[in-house]
Amino acid sequence: MKIIDCKGLKCPAPVINTKKYFDTIEEGQAKVIVDNEVAKNNICKLADSNGFTYEVLEDGEFFNITITKESCGCEIMNFDKETAIIISSDKLGGGDEKLGETLMKSYLFALSESSELPTNLVFLNGGVKLVIEGSPCIESIEKISKEGVNILSCGTCLDFYGIKEKLAIGEITNMYTIVEIMNKAQNTIKL
Repeated sequence: MKIIDCKGLKCPAPVINTKKYFDTIEEGQAKVIVDNEVAKNNICKLADSNGFTYEVLEDGEFFNITITKESCGCEIMNFDKETAIIISSDKLGGGDEKLGETLMKSYLFALSESSELPTNLVFLNGGVKLVIEGSPCIESIEKISKEGVNILSCGTCLDFYGIKEKLAIGEITNMYTIVEIMNKAQNTIKL
């Protein structure tokens, strides 16, 4: 049985490591080992959302989650919908700024590890701070870009913050193009 050792890993790494393994097999079993309740719950939610069966055993300070993926013999439909994600801040959510920065970095990392990527990732307002030199998110955004996602940043926003010359990835765009992207997309997500 495959062992996926996620002890000591912070969110979302245990879920990503587990999903990556199960994405590579048609059917099979693995034991995921985590050391906290949140990771255990997130792994169980992953299993539930994918229709996998699982069993959790607590072993001292660790949770051993045995997950089974069975082949359904069905074909997964891919609708190939065009999706745009609009990022308008360098923080995710309201409240504490440091937490917001951590959440945005975690979101972009998780997105970079996802098998389902948007067509366009558009950065507006304070979001343009994420695509400049020195950004803590640049590595994740580069990985997303290498998978064929268009990375676009508002030129007016870059000018407003005086950071246009520091743009590290993607293209500079304008509001007309951003409106076209949003109108054309079947799914638009705003962060």
